[in-house]
Amino acid sequence: MTRRIPDDVVIRPAVEADLKELVRLEERCFETDRMSKRSFRAQIHSDHNRLLVAESNGRLLGYILIFMRLGVSMARLYSICVDPDAHGRGVGNKLMDAGEQAAAKAGRIFMRLEVRKDNDAAIALYKRRGYRQFGMYEDYYEDHADALRFHKRIVHHGHGGEHLAVPYYQQSTGFTCGSAALMMAMSALRPEFTSDQRSEFQIWREATTIFMTSGHGGCGPHGLAYAAAKRNFQVDVYVNQEGPLFVEGVRDPVKKQVLEQVHEDFVEKLKDARVEVFTEWLTLYQLERALDDKAIPLVLISTYRFDRRKVPHWVVLVDMDEHFVYINDPDVDDEAAQGAVDNYYIPVPRASFDRMFQFGQNRLRCAVIIRDR
Repeated sequence: MTRRIPDDVVIRPAVEADLKELVRLEERCFETDRMSKRSFRAQIHSDHNRLLVAESNGRLLGYILIFMRLGVSMARLYSICVDPDAHGRGVGNKLMDAGEQAAAKAGRIFMRLEVRKDNDAAIALYKRRGYRQFGMYEDYYEDHADALRFHKRIVHHGHGGEHLAVPYYQQSTGFTCGSAALMMAMSALRPEFTSDQRSEFQIWREATTIFMTSGHGGCGPHGLAYAAAKRNFQVDVYVNQEGPLFVEGVRDPVKKQVLEQVHEDFVEKLKDARVEVFTEWLTLYQLERALDDKAIPLVLISTYRFDRRKVPHWVVLVDMDEHFVYINDPDVDDEAAQGAVDNYYIPVPRASFDRMFQFGQNRLRCAVIIRDR
């Protein structure tokens, strides 16, 4: 006979007084990949993630942890745990209800999760709740077990198109987002292309045009277009400004001169490679048509809506529907306890993306659209 969940079970946000019980639950539920007391404390005080607990008569029966990255409409079920003594009493379903409701209230439209391939009970729970498998990670857990990937639209809108699948590549440095984005696009167009760190650095060296206030420079649209054309891809460049970019952020006259000379060199190389550079304001409609034409757009965004920093950053546009733009972001924030799974096919509301898709006071808008020949 199925045991009914007690009426006095309540779901509430976790507090510091729960830390001891949270650690106890973690040790009872998991043999590997356990969260530490320090990690639980960080999530309790997180501004955007949600750590909820199920409590009955002063005892914790389980918890659920939802990651919610700033600026996007996707949540990730990072962990759910139910005390073995409470199995079969509906605690997991009640935690899932609360987690999905919290994510929806925070403006998230999708929920994603990973689950051990051999965790039949959890897989059955997710399937009953409408989650569908869309991928797998091999050797994902600490004990080398594989993980199945599931997702669910928790608030229903339209549906995306049937565009090219874009594999994910995480940039290995803080300054190679452009080369990482280009490698993702080339891998989608030519599956035989190998994305690795050597190629990442080679493309960065070929495409770097921008001086930063400190540290290494980044890739500009002309440089990325040249690197793609050099590898025999068809390329179109859209930049709504003429001349070298980001000059207004450089005070040193020598650095400005370098920027101008490098820009002129890239312009000549693009002419020789017959790459068209369009000086116009690229619209979301044009990007959608490019996706329909089996092209992959690399777009330069401002990271302000993600991390409150005004930094130019390259991402890959992978899909669009009536309400959302979907991107692969090569930059993984380790401090926010993110992984590559959080940066793959990220849904961003169209209006929000339209504002991201411009940088600085001059509202720089640029993209590099890649096609196979």
